[in-house]
Amino acid sequence: MKNIVLSAVAVLAMSSFAVAGGDITPVEEPVVVVEEVVSEGAFYLGLGYSLLSTDEEYTQGNWTYDDRSDDYSMVMFQAGYKFNSYVAVEGRYWMGVDDNTIWDRQHGDITTELDAWGIYVKPMYPVTDAFDVYALLGYASTDYTVDFNNGLTYNSDDLDGFSWGLGASYSFTDNIAIFVDYTSLYDDSYTVNENTSNEYDVDNTLQAWNFGVTYQF
Repeated sequence: MKNIVLSAVAVLAMSSFAVAGGDITPVEEPVVVVEEVVSEGAFYLGLGYSLLSTDEEYTQGNWTYDDRSDDYSMVMFQAGYKFNSYVAVEGRYWMGVDDNTIWDRQHGDITTELDAWGIYVKPMYPVTDAFDVYALLGYASTDYTVDFNNGLTYNSDDLDGFSWGLGASYSFTDNIAIFVDYTSLYDDSYTVNENTSNEYDVDNTLQAWNFGVTYQF
């Protein structure tokens, strides 16, 4: 009788463990989701048309004998890197489309041509997802060649210094945008020595209105 009772207890115990075991849910390992890190940095290239104007005032001693303004048609090439929505670095090169012939009452016809380049830090502010305003702060250098058509050519490679600008851009897609901006390339004075007896100072301002399109990679 004692053995029968023990057997019954053992069967009941085994049944209890079996029922309890049926309620045990297998432990699942947690799924780790790795978020993809998306970089905001991007290279971009641009091409535009520039109307570059010069304002020049010639002074010899206490006598200002000429005050002249000229306009030049330029092609502008642009390359930059956008770190994020608020700052980029950018390089620009302006190439003259053709020479400019002007008349000077002292020298007659004078042929002039301009080429320029600049490197800038570009702070930006996204007004909307598509519309940005920006500034340009940097350094620019202009190669200014003057041919006096009498065998004398003057070439200035020292029209350089601080350069700044303001502009806006509008993006049609994630890659393509148009822009318009104003850039001050040079605003200073320098001295020209045609010969030992003819030296004069030139107060020169170079500025450009730029219109173009950019492609962001």
